[in-house]
Order: sequence, then structure tokens, then C-alpha cells
Amino acid sequence: MTDEPLETPALPESEPEPVVPLTANAPEPEPEPVTEPEPEPEPEPVTEPEPEPEPEPEPEPEPVTEPEPEPEPVAEPEPVAEPELVPEPEPEPEPEPELVPELARAPEPEPVAPRTVGRLIADALRAAGVDVAFTVPGESFLGLLEALPQVGIRVVTTRHEGGAAFMAEAHGQLTGKPAACLATRAVGAANLAIGIHTARANSTPMFALVGQVTRPVKGREAFQEIDLPGSIGRMAKWSVELETAGRAEATLLEATRHALGGRPGPVVVALPEDLLDELVPGAAIEAAPFRPARIEPDDAAVRRVLHLLTAARRPVILAGAGVLRSRGTADLVRLAELLEVPVIASWRRPDVFPNDHRLYLGMTGYGAADTVRARLDDADLVLVLGARLNEIASFGYEVPRRDQPWIHVDLEPRGVGHGLGEPSQAVVADARTFLRVARRRVSMGVLAAESFDARRAADEADRAAYLVASIVTDEPWSGPGVHPGRVIETLNRILPPQAVVATDAGNFAGWAARGLHFRRPGTFVGPTSGAMGYGLPAAIAASLEHPGRPVVALAGDGGFAMTMSELETAVREHATVVALVFDNHRYGTIRAHQDRRGTGAGESTDLGPIDFATVATALGAHGVRVDDDAAFEPALVAALAAGTTTVIHLPIDRRWRSVGVLDPA
Repeated sequence: MTDEPLETPALPESEPEPVVPLTANAPEPEPEPVTEPEPEPEPEPVTEPEPEPEPEPEPEPEPVTEPEPEPEPVAEPEPVAEPELVPEPEPEPEPEPELVPELARAPEPEPVAPRTVGRLIADALRAAGVDVAFTVPGESFLGLLEALPQVGIRVVTTRHEGGAAFMAEAHGQLTGKPAACLATRAVGAANLAIGIHTARANSTPMFALVGQVTRPVKGREAFQEIDLPGSIGRMAKWSVELETAGRAEATLLEATRHALGGRPGPVVVALPEDLLDELVPGAAIEAAPFRPARIEPDDAAVRRVLHLLTAARRPVILAGAGVLRSRGTADLVRLAELLEVPVIASWRRPDVFPNDHRLYLGMTGYGAADTVRARLDDADLVLVLGARLNEIASFGYEVPRRDQPWIHVDLEPRGVGHGLGEPSQAVVADARTFLRVARRRVSMGVLAAESFDARRAADEADRAAYLVASIVTDEPWSGPGVHPGRVIETLNRILPPQAVVATDAGNFAGWAARGLHFRRPGTFVGPTSGAMGYGLPAAIAASLEHPGRPVVALAGDGGFAMTMSELETAVREHATVVALVFDNHRYGTIRAHQDRRGTGAGESTDLGPIDFATVATALGAHGVRVDDDAAFEPALVAALAAGTTTVIHLPIDRRWRSVGVLDPA
């Protein structure tokens, strides 16, 4: 079905610049300092050889250290006699240097001794920002595995390649830096596949390095042979098989550009076993740390977006992972406040905007409060910022509606053919850079106070409705086990703002999606792929990246059992994770689908019991079972203080279909 593209009203030539409110909003405060990557140290000057001493030499003057230039003073705003006067525009900050998605090569490196291909690949990974690798070791890539610690990359051995890939993906999602996962040939790569798919769905940079059969036997159905780029590699953003030592450096540089450039994603590199120990001449890759590209938006496009936002009656911002990756949350908060535009988080991106802010209206997707979809449908303009609008995030490709004006700001904006109507305007830009340019533009003028006050009143009403709809403890219930909503309520009270939560896939996640609150960016990880088994490995990666911070994994009994062997990995690597296992003895999501079909009893979805507390103890962790709501809070507090990985087994009433829905039978 072909729809006519939405017509965008022409901008009058004399259109005034959109600006901040005059009487309803104070001048924009100074932005919070944002930590940027430190500049590369300049090379030390070469010391010239001293001349031979002469009789009674003149003393050489000591080198004078040039004082570091002080930052330019910011002019104090002059006192304003009348409050109606427009405040002086704040000085334009220095533009950020344009970052090119390539690795800067050191000029004329000094010749060094030949090294192995394995060592060269390790150098390339380190230059790309990799500082940790997760693996089940295999004989086909020992030449690389042994080189990783030599360049400062930590190697974490896991119990399953799926766990290794999940950990690598979660590391990249939390930090914005790629991690590596390594596996052997067809069997190991097949187990990596679920994490590769998750990294692609989450737009997470990741290197999947897979050992391949030796070149002399390739094509003979050798032991565990498979066409890796043509099979598993097709799940990735880009894939390649290295064939010669001479192409190793260029191939790894190309892989890095694909992993981190544009929309980030996973790359698969197949490595023949016999190639890794070959010597290659020349220097190792001498490169500056890779920095994500910051694509500057067109100024006219930004002005157009701001004009549409200020002209709209009920605009809303739908924010996604692009804001998190670019570290743009603080800038998003400022812009939303200046324009009085509410923010809704894209599915499984709840930490993109502080949930306790008056302009936060919830998260889309499974478990969303009823008010979320209603507010999006009511908008006369939707600004989609750094979100991919996948099926779940867009409520089955129904948001934005085909007759609804919307703008897409993204590194790769959606076009026609993705299940959605064509955007009214598409802006190719890094989310944070767009937000900063927009904020500078907004600060140059005034928005009518009457319009601003009307928006604020509407936003207050929307916020009040959302808070009521997001309550997850008001269902009348009396039954066995714990109430999932009361568990979420307790987490909100006990966990500090810096705690990290990793969620698995399953019906239990609906309670967290609706009721769990996040106050800081970078405190949530979850699979938009819907992959079960993700929660525990992701939490382990979070704990290794942020030692000392509370980390909680949420999982159902089905998903947790898929990767619970990684508890031993957590203990061995000194990770401190509190894993909550919601146990209803079934694959609950699939059972809910069966119930909706109305075709009878659930086939193949009932499961037997597992004593998860005992399993945890057997794997070296701590385990406890909680059978009622009153016992949960003391168990949680003790687990957070224990300093070791703890599993809290939470039996729940099997009648729960999903958040707020009990099966009357």
C-alpha cells in the first residue's frame, strides 16, 4: 500500500526564531559540565644532544613554562531594569571538533620487529577501545587469545558462548565502547549468534572474533567448518574472513569503522587458525582511540524542527538509545524544559530521561502504562530522537500514525518501507550534537508566555495521569508467593540512583517496565531483541565495569535457567550481582499467547520446579528463597550488603498473566 508523503507546511521567509519563554522561564542556566574524551597527549619534544663543554660555559636559561591559557571569561549579564526585557543570549560555546570515524595513523612510525597476526589483531582491538573480551576458549584462535593480555585487554572466560556474547553486548550498551567476544568455528559461532543478533537490535558496537579451520583444509567439510561470513555473519552489521597476513591491518581498520561508524553494530571476523601465528612485517597499529562520529546537523534543518515544535499545540519527544550513546541526556532535559515539551522513552530505554522529572511520561512497548500510547496518539507533532522505532517501541508500527506529523533525528533516519509513514522531516545527526545546536538556537529569542503557560498546564495534567497509570501494586490479590509489583515498589525505595538494573525477557518484565524508576542515564540494560537468558550475563558485565555499584538482574525462571551457569563466572571474576528470579514454573509469555488463542490448555509451556537458591550455592554464590512480600525487603538489603553474588528465588502466583492481569481460572 502506497501512501502520499505528508506535506510539510512551508516556513515563511520572515518566520521569527523560536526562543525560550520570556515571563514564564528564567534565562537558561549554564549547562552542566560534560566529560569529553581527553585530548591525545602531544608527543614529547626530542632532546637535542648537548654540546661539548667549553671552559667557563655561559649558564643556559631555564626553559620558561608557558602558563596554560585561561578560559575566556564569560561576560556577566548586565542588570536588567525591567523583567520584560529579553536576556542577553549566552555566548556561543566553542564548536566541538569534528570527529571522523577512522583511526588516526601516527606519522612515520619507527620500524619495529615483525609480530604475529594474532598480536596485530589484538593491537587493533585495543586501538578501537576494546578493554575486555569474553570467551569460551578454542584451539582455533589461541594465537589471538594469548595476545590479548599482552596489550592490556582483560579476558573473561565464560561457561557458554551465548553468555560471552551477552556480556560483550551489555558492556557496549553501558559504556558506548566495544567489547570483544571470541568463539571457535561453527559450534562456537552458533552459540554467539543470539548475542550478535541482540547487539544488532540494540545498535551496540561489538567485535565477534571466530576461529576458522586452517586454510589448507578449507572447503573439504573440515572439522566444525562453516561459511562464517555467509551464515552467522549475516546477523551482524558487517562480516569478513581474513585470508592473508598482508590484509590483516586494513581488514581490522575496516571492521572498526563498521562497528563504530554511523549506526553502531556488531561485526564478525573469521580467523583461520594457521594465519594467527604468521609473522607480519612493519609496525603495530599505532592509532588514536576511536571516537564516535559527531555529525553536525544542518542549521536550517534545526531551525525548521524548532519552528515546528514551537508551533505545535501538543508536541512530544520520543527518545531512544541514540541519546544515551551520545551522552545527551542532560542536553535533552534542558531542551525539554526550555520548550516545555514532555518526553517519552523508547522501549527498554527507560534511563534516557530522569523518571522523576515532571516532563517524563513513561516508556513505550510491553508493559507501558495506558497513558503512554494515548499521549502519543494525541500529539500533533512527534519528535523521534535517536530511536529506531522497532515493532515493539512503535506499538506494532502504529506510532507515529500515518496521518501524524513527525520528525526523525538519527544517524540513520527511517525512510519509506519500514512499516511507518514517511517522516515530515528527517535530520541526519548525532543526538547530542543536534540537541546542543537546538539549545543554542532556542536561547536566542522568546516564546509567548501564554503558549508556554498552556503547555505547562497540559503537561502537569499528563504527568498526573501517568503517575496514576504507572502504579503496579493496586490489584486486589491474595495468593501464594510474592506480588511482582510490590517487589518493584521495594526496589524503587531501596536502590540508590547509581544502581544498574539488567532485565531478561519475559512476562515478569512488564512490572518493571511500568513501575521501576530510573534517575540517571547508563543505569539500565535490556535486550530489544527479546532474547531470553540475557539478564544474568548482562548484570555480570555491568558489575565488572562498575565494581562497587549495586547491580540487580531481573529474570523469570525460564530465562534465568538458560544462562544460570554463569553464576560461577560471576563468583570467579568477583562480580557482585543480586539476581531476582520470578518463578511461575512456566514460559509465561508463550502461555499468555496460548490463552489469547483460546484453543485449550497450554501445550509445552509448563515447567518443572528448580531450587534456584540451591543452584546458586552449588555454583559458589549465595542463595535465598523468599515466599512472601514481608520477607523480600530484608533479603534484598542483606544481598546488597553481602559483597558477593546472590540469587533471590521469588515464587509467584501462576495466575498472573501479565502486569495487572490475573487469570480467573
